[in-house]
Amino acid sequence: MITIDGTSLTIEQVVAAAKHGEIVQLDPTAETRVQESHSWVQEIVGGDNAVYGINTGFGIFADRQISPEDTAALGRNLILSHAVGTGADLPKEIVRAAMLIRANTLASGYSGVRLTVIHTLLEMLNKGVAPLIPAQGSLGSSGDLAPLSHLCLVMTTDQHDRDEDSGMALHNGKKFSGKAAMQAAGIARLELGPKEGLALTNGATFSAAIAALNLHLAAILIDTAEVSLSMSLEALLGASAAFDERIHKVRHHPGQIKVAERVRQLTKGSKLLDAAGRVQDAYSLRCAPQVQGPASEALQYVWQIIEREINAVTDNPLLFGSGDSLSGGNFHGEPVGLAMDTLKVPMAEVGAIAERRVFHLTDGKMNSGLPPMLVDSPEAAGLHSGMMMPQYTAASLVLENQSLAIPDSIYSLPTSGGKEDHNANAMTASRRMRKLLKNLAHIIAIEAYTAARALDLRMRDKPEASLGAGVSQAHATIREAVPYGGADAWWGPEIETVKAIILEGDLQIQ
Repeated sequence: MITIDGTSLTIEQVVAAAKHGEIVQLDPTAETRVQESHSWVQEIVGGDNAVYGINTGFGIFADRQISPEDTAALGRNLILSHAVGTGADLPKEIVRAAMLIRANTLASGYSGVRLTVIHTLLEMLNKGVAPLIPAQGSLGSSGDLAPLSHLCLVMTTDQHDRDEDSGMALHNGKKFSGKAAMQAAGIARLELGPKEGLALTNGATFSAAIAALNLHLAAILIDTAEVSLSMSLEALLGASAAFDERIHKVRHHPGQIKVAERVRQLTKGSKLLDAAGRVQDAYSLRCAPQVQGPASEALQYVWQIIEREINAVTDNPLLFGSGDSLSGGNFHGEPVGLAMDTLKVPMAEVGAIAERRVFHLTDGKMNSGLPPMLVDSPEAAGLHSGMMMPQYTAASLVLENQSLAIPDSIYSLPTSGGKEDHNANAMTASRRMRKLLKNLAHIIAIEAYTAARALDLRMRDKPEASLGAGVSQAHATIREAVPYGGADAWWGPEIETVKAIILEGDLQIQ
C-alpha cells in the first residue's frame, strides 16, 4: 500500500499505482494540515479582502471580486469552461499517475481544500475509475488546465447534476459517462467549495505524470540497450580492449564507466570477442560507453527534478497561515518541460548508435563473415531479404527521434489576454518524449532481435565457441519467445514480441 503525505512520493510508487493498481491511502499526519488550511480558506470567504482564486475571477479576471454566495458556482464554472482539450485520449496509466500526483500535491496542506477532495481522488484510484482525458490542449502553464478540468468533470458536480456535463470515464474496462462511472464505483461526486476548483486544476500535473512514467521507461531502455550492445559486440567478434576499465577510469565520467563495466560483465566468458583479430572496431561498438553513458547520467539528473515535482505544491494562491495567502507561479511547468527536453537528446542518441550496430550486423562487408542481411546462408541472398527491412525501420525511427528531440520548452505563445505571457509547453515536451521512448524501444528490439539471429548464425559457424554469460541469457530469453527461423518470414510480429519483453523489463539481464 502507498501512503501519501505530500512530500515523499517516489517515481516507483507512481508506477506501482498507475500501472499495477497499488492501493493508495492518505497519511493521518497530512489530514491535520489539510483541515487546517481549509479553515484558513473559510476565514477568507467570510472576510472582505479580495484573494485571488478564492473570491475573485481567474486569469485576466483576477480583479473581479465574487460574492460569497457565488463562490461555489465559481469553481464549477471554471471546470466547465476549461475542459476544452482535444485529440486522442491519454492512456489510463497516465491518468492514474496524474490523479495520484494531484492528490499528493493537495495533501501538502497549502491548497485549502477539504479532506473529501483528496479522498475522492484516492477512491477513484482504488476503485478503478479513470476519466477519459484528451491528450492535447495544455500549455503547461497555468499548469495543465484543460486535462485537469476534464478530470474534474468526472469527480465534481453542481446543483443541476447533468449527465452530459460529467465527462467520460472508464470503470472496470467499460466506458461510461463520468456520472455513471462514479455511481457504478459507489463514489459520491463533489460540489466544489471555495478555492477547490482552482486547487484541482492549477499545476503541471499531467506533464509531471507523463514525465514520471517516461523516466521509468527510460531506465529500462538504457539498461536494455547495454544488453543489446553486448549481443551485437559478440556477434560482430568485437574487440574487447575498448571496454577495458583503465580507459574509462581516466576520463572520469561515471555513466561511461558503468556502461563499460556492464558490457564486461555481460560478455564474461565469451569466446567470440577478439576472434576476428581486429585492433579496433567502428565507433558504434568502440565508443558505445561514451555515447550511452551520458544518457545514464542525464537520467539521474532528470529523475531528481521530476521526483521533486511530484512532491511539489503547484497551485495558486498558496496558504501559509491564517490571513497569509500568497499568489505566485508554482503552476508553471518549465522545470518539467526543460527536464524532458534535457533527456530527449541523449535518449535519441542511444537509439541512433543502436541502429548503426544493426547496420553493421546486416552489411555483408562489415559483419565479419556473416551472410549479407543475415539471410540463413549466402546462397539464399537474393531469394531472401533477411534483416534488410528491420534496419530500414530502425533508421526511420532514428530520423523521427531526431525531430522529436528538438526542445519544446523554448516555444511559447501568450494567453489570457497577455496576462500569461510566457508558457512552458511542458505537456508537449512530456508527450513527445514519450513518443521518442516508444520509438527507442522498437529500435532496441530490432537490435536485440537482429543480434540474436546473428549469434545463431555465428555459433553455427563456430560451434566450439561460447557466448558470454549475460549475452547467453539474453539470447535464450529471446529464443524462448521467438524461435530461430531460417527463411524469410513475417519479422514484424516477432520484433513486436521482443519489444514487449523489453517493455516488461525482462531483458534487463543482471
